[in-house]
Amino acid sequence: MTSESKVKVGLKLEEQMLFKCDLGKFIVNDLYIDERNKKGVNKIGPSPAKLLGLSVLGCLAASFEFCLQKKDFLLSDIDGRSELIITRNEKGFWRIKKIDIEILPKVDNPKMRKRVDQCKKFFEQYCIISESLRKGIEVNINLEY
Repeated sequence: MTSESKVKVGLKLEEQMLFKCDLGKFIVNDLYIDERNKKGVNKIGPSPAKLLGLSVLGCLAASFEFCLQKKDFLLSDIDGRSELIITRNEKGFWRIKKIDIEILPKVDNPKMRKRVDQCKKFFEQYCIISESLRKGIEVNINLEY
């Protein structure tokens, strides 16, 4: 099955290193990417790196839950964490070296554990983000002025 769809997002500079995101029509209208050199409590949005970590985590958690739903099983609770390892490359630029994801489903009994174990083997293939990152994503940049 080959099909393709386009998803567009945008942003606009609000002030130095603070961008307001345009995600289209959502209930939550305002999301900011905040690259200002301020302490976390003074920022009004995540950095792109944190947003990437959250995107991978959110996609994998949703993929895991989707897999369980296909087996007629619903989780009552799931938590997760994403940790990005950021390092400088040989030219001194910051790069994301690795993303560690931890998904913590609440599993109360052996019957639940059996279904969770079944999904554990292949749920990652449902995640568009992690699999795209692993394979490499073509990035084309057009700078017009």
